[in-house]
Amino acid sequence: MDVRKDAHVADRTGPDEELMRALYEEHAAALLAFVSRLVAGDRQRAEDVVQETLLRAWRNADRLRGATGSVRPWLVTVARRIVIDNHRSRQARPREVDPAPLEQIPAEDEIDRALRLMTISDALGDLSQAHREALIETYFKGRTVGEAAEALGVPAGTVRSRVFYALRSMRLSLQERGVTP
Repeated sequence: MDVRKDAHVADRTGPDEELMRALYEEHAAALLAFVSRLVAGDRQRAEDVVQETLLRAWRNADRLRGATGSVRPWLVTVARRIVIDNHRSRQARPREVDPAPLEQIPAEDEIDRALRLMTISDALGDLSQAHREALIETYFKGRTVGEAAEALGVPAGTVRSRVFYALRSMRLSLQERGVTP
């Protein structure tokens, strides 16, 4: 391994390259899965959309670096818009291939639902494990406070308190991500 060559590469690595590496490592797989559903499983198109999304993130690096909270909702929105723009541009030209895969693009409310779930999932990650467990047991599994207390091995009052503070933290976390009630 040539140390001079590695040092030269390290010198070129700036904050933008580090940001892009971090964005790719943290979000590329989730973006690819999301976009794959939007493009009816066409992996090549999905990869192109993810690449274009990350390119736009690189162009907006200063804005993203100053953002609070997760940038995933921004990335998902950009990817969704790229898919829609690509779909519209293909509609404007004569059809070159079978349009059947384009008809499988999820409806607007399915896309919004996926965005909401991703945002909620990110916000849940901001909670402490105890608060997250209390919310999952009561809201997502539909258990009563007593059932949740038994499952978690804590008193019912503790579950009520954890749910109260978890919901308050979730509200703040979602507001930071631009979600308003």
